[in-house]
Formats: sequence, structure tokens, C-alpha cells
Amino acid sequence: MTRIRSPFDDRSTALEVVADVDLTGRRAVVTGGASGIGVETARALAHAGAQVTLAVRDVGAGQRVAEDIAESSGRPAPSVVPLDLADLTSVDALVAAWSGPLHLLVANAGVMDTPQGTTAQGFELQLGTNHLGHLALATGLHDALAAGAAEVGRARVVVVSSSGHAAPPVVLDDLFFERRPYDPGLAYGQSKTADVLFAVEATRRWAHEGITANALMPGGIWTPLQRHWSPERLAAAREQAAQAEAAGAFRTKTTEQGAATSVFVATSPLLDGVGGRYFEDCQEAEVVEELQGLSGVLPHALDPEVAARLWEVSEELLRSARAA
Repeated sequence: MTRIRSPFDDRSTALEVVADVDLTGRRAVVTGGASGIGVETARALAHAGAQVTLAVRDVGAGQRVAEDIAESSGRPAPSVVPLDLADLTSVDALVAAWSGPLHLLVANAGVMDTPQGTTAQGFELQLGTNHLGHLALATGLHDALAAGAAEVGRARVVVVSSSGHAAPPVVLDDLFFERRPYDPGLAYGQSKTADVLFAVEATRRWAHEGITANALMPGGIWTPLQRHWSPERLAAAREQAAQAEAAGAFRTKTTEQGAATSVFVATSPLLDGVGGRYFEDCQEAEVVEELQGLSGVLPHALDPEVAARLWEVSEELLRSARAA
């Protein structure tokens, strides 16, 4: 299988990626579009002509972002709808309110390294938000994605993952840390591995309908995602990153650069019909046994058997939670 390569790199911005892309008539949903790379992802899609919907927890913040995007792009302001991925009631309400086709679903929202906690339905907070919430949203919008694919020939699901997937693989018989000590980093890594596996299995299930899904690593970016870190940890991480950057071993990205790979995966014609893969710096990542810095994807995140089993387990969890 030939790795996808592109003319873009880690310095490219989201707007540069869509410079020659026309999304007129396409509809896109971006979760977490009110902060961080979600803002710049939505901005680039709007610049390219897409009708964007920001699915956000803070509707007021979303409205301010929508107005800013309209002003900077000269396009109509994105729609703003409430979405709390940690509550299936909120996810199901968005799905019920949606009408018409959908061409792009960008699963961008997420939490990282949270203290131990649970979602409204009792799922471990990071897996429940990052993976189960997005799975519920994507499966709920499946018919809309299929309609979008029938309309223009394809629909895409873009799943924002992380180099955090290099943590140990998902533990299918203890997804919620009920039989092992809770560790924020391990829980985050498990949720990000689950995100990649979701893209693998969604493509296997839906590609015949013209729907493909790919996962990606945005890069090293300072965003509100680090809000659960202590001031000491954040300062140490910034110092370590600065030293690595000075040595040429690492480059911090702006949010505009961090959104570039999301936008590349969402829009590049190089990915027509391509799914179940993992991208970084607007290139398909190399499968490695150990990450090189933040680069590469580990085999356990692309395992089709684990992906199929995780999907089954996740769907059962969602069914049981709704029934309760």
C-alpha cells in the first residue's frame, strides 16, 4: 500500500491547504469549533466555500468565532449548534435536529489528561468524550453522510487523534479503569488509540457507500487542550519544547499550522477513496514500532481486528446507556 505524500509539510497552514480547493455546496460539521485548531479548521473550510456548522459546548463562544470567520472569509457565518460529547442526550439532540446531506464530519473536539471522572452516562471521561461521543455522533449522522456521498461521490470523517496513541493499546475488558489504577495519560492515550481504530473500522463498514474516515496527529501546539496540566507541568513542557526546538529536534506549530492536517485530510483529492489511515504534517505517517519524537503511527492503532471488536463493544455501551 503506497503511502500518501503531498506538497504540504509541518509549516503549511490550513488556508494554504485549501487555496485551490472548492467546497461550494458541501456541508461540514466541526466539533469543538470554538477554540484551538477547531477554529482554524472551520475557517479554512468556510474560505473554501463549505457551509460549516460549529458543534460546540459554549454556544456564545461559537457565535463569536462564527462572526470572526464570516468577517475574515467574506463567506456566510457558520451555523452554531450546542454539542456536549460527554452527554449522549446532547449528541442525540444534534442528530435529531440535523436534516439533509452531510459531506464532512470533523471529529475535532476532545479533552486531555483530565482528573478521573465520568460522562453523564457513566463512561470514563476521556474515552467517553473523545471516542464514544464521536462514535455516537458519526453513527447517528451516518445516513446524512451516505446522502452526502451519493450527492457528490464521497463523504469523509476526519478524526483528530494524537501521538498519545503510543500509550499501551486499548484494554477492551477494562476500558473505564475499573480494575486498574486510573492514570490520566494512559486514559488519554487509550482514547486517542480508539480514535484511530474508529477510522479503520468506519472505513471498513462504510467505504462501499462512499464514506471514508482517516485519523491524524495535528502536531505540537499550545491550545486549551492543556488546561488540565498544572502550572509546573506546563512550564516544564514549554521549556522542554523550546530546548528541543533550539536543537532542531522539534517545531512548535501555530493553530493555523496545527489545523492544516485536519483540513488536508478533509479536502485533498489525494485521499479520494482512501480511508483507515493516520496522517501527520499533511503526509501519511510511517508505521513504526516506536515513535520518533511525535512522528509515526504504531501498529496497534491500525489493527483491524481490534478496531472491529472495539466498535462492537462501543456500540453495546452506547445501546446500554441509552436503554438505561
